[in-house]
Amino acid sequence: MPSRIENAFLVAAAGELITGMLGNGFILLVNCIDLVKNLKLSTADCILTGLALSRIILLCIILFDSLLMVFWQHLYAIDKLAKFIGVFWTLSNHLTTWIVTCLNVFYFFKIANFSHPCFTWLRWRISRVLLVLPLGSLFLLFFNFELLDTFTNFWVNLYQRHERNSTWSLDVSKTLYLNGLIVFSFIYLIPFLLSLASLLLLFLSLMRHTRNVQRNSSSRDFRTEAHKRAMKMVMSSLLLSMVNFTSILLTGWFSLLLQNHQANLAVLLLSTFVPSGHSFILILGNNKLRQAALGLLWHINCHLKMVKPLAS
Repeated sequence: MPSRIENAFLVAAAGELITGMLGNGFILLVNCIDLVKNLKLSTADCILTGLALSRIILLCIILFDSLLMVFWQHLYAIDKLAKFIGVFWTLSNHLTTWIVTCLNVFYFFKIANFSHPCFTWLRWRISRVLLVLPLGSLFLLFFNFELLDTFTNFWVNLYQRHERNSTWSLDVSKTLYLNGLIVFSFIYLIPFLLSLASLLLLFLSLMRHTRNVQRNSSSRDFRTEAHKRAMKMVMSSLLLSMVNFTSILLTGWFSLLLQNHQANLAVLLLSTFVPSGHSFILILGNNKLRQAALGLLWHINCHLKMVKPLAS
């Protein structure tokens, strides 16, 4: 039977997963309806649709992983099952990370304004740039899958020793796992730096635009707000990416140093927050999604007002 801590974890995880499914499902539904109506989607909507779909898959994997961790922890000792979870988690997490990076790069090219010919050339070919990024990331995905065997063998070894109640001493598997975490960190450093560069260049563009507005008071200042909104979106995704990456590293460190089941549950709960919470930030930051959400809330409110007199 699950302990009180495990029951609390399941309740909190279920709440986060349901919230994430609703948020990402809403983004996916709105864009699919728009695609059926107009037979096309904008570049931003295509990115958001792909991100919502990959995060729904990631949330399903986290749900499956959470249930295993609480009810059937001994199944982690099965090599094939551990590898199955690892493959799908690695693929969905990789896609999510790079689609978020594409979204941040898109915000930069869409909002920022530089006179450099290289920027202008890339801006006119933004669709190709956003296609090259995920295709180029497939090279890094290969290294991710190369690390998968190392991580899988580590976790299988860990849970097999846990099942036998044997003492886990420092050995070669720990060294390989630590080396794998270092390589994993460098792999995810690349999309982080791309997003960080987008944020810094947006800030520079905002500073230049602000100086131009001060010199010419008659010019319209709508681009200032556009810069600020884009910077908020990129900054929020950067912070959540850091939370997600930290939770992944903490899982390994807790297993290595503490070997604490409750600590792993807390870290898994933290990792669930990222794909769940970011979806609502995206909804609030996108005019079409925000209007659709407000319309949905208005219809729900009207329906509840109609139901109350009937119930009384």
